[in-house]
Amino acid sequence: MTPGFAIGRIKILNWWPESAALLLYFHDEIMDFDQLTTFIEIAKLGSFSRAGQKLFRSQPAVSAQVRQLEQEYGEKLFDRGRKSVRLTSAGETLFEYAVRMVNLRGESLRAVADKATTPRGVLALGANEATCLYVLPEIFAEYHKLYPSVQISIYRNFSHKVLQKVEDGSVDVGIVTLPAKSPSLKIHSIFRDRVMLMVSPRNPLAKLKSVRMKDIAEQPLIFPRTGYTRQLLDKHFRPYRSQLQITMELTSVGMIKCFVAAGLGVSLISQSFARNEVRAGEVKLIPIADLELWRELGLVYRRDRTLPRSSTAFITLVRQRAAENPELEIPNIK
Repeated sequence: MTPGFAIGRIKILNWWPESAALLLYFHDEIMDFDQLTTFIEIAKLGSFSRAGQKLFRSQPAVSAQVRQLEQEYGEKLFDRGRKSVRLTSAGETLFEYAVRMVNLRGESLRAVADKATTPRGVLALGANEATCLYVLPEIFAEYHKLYPSVQISIYRNFSHKVLQKVEDGSVDVGIVTLPAKSPSLKIHSIFRDRVMLMVSPRNPLAKLKSVRMKDIAEQPLIFPRTGYTRQLLDKHFRPYRSQLQITMELTSVGMIKCFVAAGLGVSLISQSFARNEVRAGEVKLIPIADLELWRELGLVYRRDRTLPRSSTAFITLVRQRAAENPELEIPNIK
């Protein structure tokens, strides 16, 4: 057999970045990236079933892919316990190479796509769920209209997780809550969203043009469980901690809006997140008289990387739209 390795329909001979001595041999079954992706997710999640759910595959299909890998390498890759799955020593070794191979494949696809005059390939973007739902839909729609050949792949997580993915090269561009500090990243402020009190139209505070923090503290409060807004609430309600009535802690912005609309409490929310509910008359947003709170978003990407055209086109579009819409409190980009 010729020294080298095969992945899908590609055979690479006698070469591997930073590991030229590594030679992999395959038998009747040929390893593909689908198997590697499944292997990586099982290792990260510690569960065959959770990996299958994330990848939209049945557990038998996931198990079959792992068996194929174990047959190819001739080693057991996982120790299966009652409640968890752990990598064996051989599995830990393969995991390092699997992550590099999957990342290299993504880089190669983007590099080839970048040779075209019009952006195509994949836009690998990271952002939190609320940003994708309430801030970016119009941008995504315009971008897709301009570049229909580009597939938009979104990594959805908290801002600090998105920053990690941008730093390690898994994601090309991130949209995160500012401030964010990293010497390896270029950061552009693109959007400033006012944080306001959200109440039911039936709440007595709904009649006011503005409200003070001490008046909010007397209301039953619905807090987000985590995230930037929760950090603001914990910080600015600290002086009123003894009198706070936190009736709910929820993980979903959508759930918070529904329960506030139903009159179960009040909450603080970024203005753009509740735009549709305000128009429908389901909730009312009230400025805070004695405190100005803002949520600022920024574009982030690696300083030392040449981004694919799909990413540079997205960055250009976002910055143009930010500069053209001062009524949305989007600061002009330098």
